[in-house]
Amino acid sequence: MAWTWRFETADGSETSPSVVPEEFTTQGDAESWIGEYWKDLLEGGTEQVKLSDDNGVQLYTMSLREAAEL
Repeated sequence: MAWTWRFETADGSETSPSVVPEEFTTQGDAESWIGEYWKDLLEGGTEQVKLSDDNGVQLYTMSLREAAEL
């Protein structure tokens, strides 16, 4: 199974990430990657991300801006 991130601006429009993601074979790998690069993504204009599996099922949306405020 493949896991992918969709990168979005604050209004939900898709944007190109400032850090190009690799291919993720597990949900944990995808989440570890976002945990490592979320600050760079936020600085590059990505405000939120959505994680989906290879069936197109969206698991969740996460705000990078809210993560920065924690």
